[in-house]
Amino acid sequence: MFNFVRMNIEELREYCLSLPHVKEDMPFDEETLVFKVGGKMFCFASLEGNLKMNLKCDPDEAIEMRETFVSVLPGFHMNKRHWNTVLIDGSVSDSLLKVWVLNSYKLVIAKLTKAVRAELGL
Repeated sequence: MFNFVRMNIEELREYCLSLPHVKEDMPFDEETLVFKVGGKMFCFASLEGNLKMNLKCDPDEAIEMRETFVSVLPGFHMNKRHWNTVLIDGSVSDSLLKVWVLNSYKLVIAKLTKAVRAELGL
């Protein structure tokens, strides 16, 4: 069921950076691009091999996503309850991938301190 054109790293990067107050970083190595808001990660993607990204998720939604899509796995090297790894293989539409990125972004913003949210104007 691969009906969709695959999002590429440039499109993912452009979308993440279009969200307010997002900064990119490479804190781990030169193979992992990390997107943060308020200093907290909400998405990171591998620059090597097939494109995949880790996203923060509501725990119940994380399980539902894994049960619905074979390209969604428990978060690699992350808390499996709160993070999913999404293989960008064309089996999920770009529009749904963007919804998941936005949900991750919103979850992280919700957990920022009031002071940081106020500083960012959120």
